[in-house]
Amino acid sequence: MDAAALSKLLSPEGWALLGALPPYDEHQALVLSAGLRAKGVDPDLAAAALTQSRLRAAARAKFGSFADGMLFTQAGLEQATRLVVAARHAQRYLEAGVTKVADLTCGIGADSLAFAGTGLHVLATDVDELTAALATVNLRHFPEAEVRHGDGLALDLAAEGVEGVYADPARRTRSGSRVFDPRAYAPPLDAVWALRDRVPAVGIKVGPGISHNGLPADAETEWVSVDGDVVEAALWFGPLAPAGPGRAALVLTTRTDPDGTEHTVARSLAHRPGDEDVVPDAGDVGHYLYEPDGAVIRAGLVGHAAAELGGRLLDRTIAYVTTDSPAPVGENGLAAGLARGYRVLDTMPFGLKRLRAYLRERGVGRLTIKKRGTAVTPEQLRKQLALTGDAEATVVLTRVGGQQRVLVVEPLDRVTATGREG
Repeated sequence: MDAAALSKLLSPEGWALLGALPPYDEHQALVLSAGLRAKGVDPDLAAAALTQSRLRAAARAKFGSFADGMLFTQAGLEQATRLVVAARHAQRYLEAGVTKVADLTCGIGADSLAFAGTGLHVLATDVDELTAALATVNLRHFPEAEVRHGDGLALDLAAEGVEGVYADPARRTRSGSRVFDPRAYAPPLDAVWALRDRVPAVGIKVGPGISHNGLPADAETEWVSVDGDVVEAALWFGPLAPAGPGRAALVLTTRTDPDGTEHTVARSLAHRPGDEDVVPDAGDVGHYLYEPDGAVIRAGLVGHAAAELGGRLLDRTIAYVTTDSPAPVGENGLAAGLARGYRVLDTMPFGLKRLRAYLRERGVGRLTIKKRGTAVTPEQLRKQLALTGDAEATVVLTRVGGQQRVLVVEPLDRVTATGREG
């Protein structure tokens, strides 16, 4: 989108058109576009409105029904924080006693939306003029939020009455490639976390792939997953990290009540300086296998998860936990609230012929392949197995005590649903 397209969308005609479009359907987009042109709608306006309709449909995964009143760019939507996570960000500032937050890299305004929605005063900035304009539109219902086009790092934070700072540096180049070096973020990570000398309450969203090496010792680094997807890591300083520095994992899971109402269940795990290190045992395959949530793995807390599950590792270098009895299931449906569970049906050394014969004897035609600690490519293996049949199975390719093994497993949620195990 460019400034001209935004101007047309924000006209009374453009806003009315956007509101009147049917739910987005990519198979009908060309037909709808042709119909709009046939009615005399400006082609550029029609294209801009259909693009926004497509982006709004995609944005529902992050913003729910709020997406229907927002404007997006593709890049802005990709980097935007999910509303359920942004609400957690806002809660940190509220609990720290902050009343005014500077969102230094506001993008389309996702985090600012959550800040303002919880009653915080927000000063949101972005160096890109069009992006700042979109944020202004998206925050239009919140008098607590002010949006400015400019460099947030140039703000006089004391003069603005800012008590807390938040930043979500850009982690993609103009061509769309991911940036993994924090020094190449825009703005650079060092420049943002240096602000804690001026305002102690600083929060910074970073990519979940950030290395543990070089993380500031005075920050709580928290990895966050939503319904199994690791969506971000964040650095929290000063009063925003009341439990102190360290590494933490936050597992957010959407649950649906019997009446159809959805709510989010949270489970957290952390390791702080001074905590006793957890060194789990490693041993033979038990009756159950557990795969810790990705946020737990990224935070380096697999050993802690093994302790919570009452289990041992299959291999000291592999993030799989095994137990001899089922671990308790948390409110979010995960074992100990942290891991997806499987019942182990069988185990064997890895070998293509052996595995093919085993699966064919059981009429397996639909195979789920999970892997960790092996170079085998699931797509290639599936072709080599050339299976036919009506049965379904799940196999895990991994190492056990340094040896390549195949575990035939069944998801515990499926076992419970069919009544074979409580």
